[in-house]
Amino acid sequence: MEEHHATLVQLRAYLSQSGKRPNDRLPPERELAQQVGVTRGEVRKALAILEKEGLVWRHVGKGTFVGDRSPLKSLDPTHLVHHCSPSDVVRARMTFEPALAAEAALQATPRDIEAMREVARQSREAKTWREYEACDNQFHKLIADSTQNLITSSMFDMLLSVRRTMVWCRRRTDTVRPLPDHHSFNEHEYIIDAIAERDAASASARMLEHLLSVERQLLTPHSPLALTKPVGRDAEHDNQLDQYNQ
Repeated sequence: MEEHHATLVQLRAYLSQSGKRPNDRLPPERELAQQVGVTRGEVRKALAILEKEGLVWRHVGKGTFVGDRSPLKSLDPTHLVHHCSPSDVVRARMTFEPALAAEAALQATPRDIEAMREVARQSREAKTWREYEACDNQFHKLIADSTQNLITSSMFDMLLSVRRTMVWCRRRTDTVRPLPDHHSFNEHEYIIDAIAERDAASASARMLEHLLSVERQLLTPHSPLALTKPVGRDAEHDNQLDQYNQ
């Protein structure tokens, strides 16, 4: 017990004197044990106590980090998806993506715009819903990346991760692919045109119109989509289940 207490004291002193900031990684347990002058087993026990106290947090396979992980959990898609509804995802998109489209209108390169047009073309030619959904994901990601801003692009990646993790139950329909008049086809092209014309206000408005159309498709009583909470992996592979992508 005395050794255990001594290890805690030494590790607390190490944390206070190391100059490490929250979420900085600590040395591996073996190296930390050598620096503190105790056994690796004692370090492991002491770290478990410090983790309960919120002074460190551990990620299997990645190491031990300074501080409390709970603030990071709120940004973890696998955590968020269990605390959000499909409606939350749609509303978050309405808040964020019109602004991305407006910024893209100001920052997108000719190559970015050409890539958007190519993906829009591919989505029209998709032979299955899955192929279409892959194109749809890529289209919205291209807009985020064309802002030329790593911060906003990374924020979109988190939103996209939640969107893709959320499971949406699609009742059987008569089509294996989007119909030629699927609402997203023209809506995507309107967004691209506004970006190409460098019209930020129009790009934002077109994106919002598109997302409102998505919301109507998902939330109206006659929608072919039913919204569900995340389910187990077996159900994820059932052919009646699809991710939310519009």
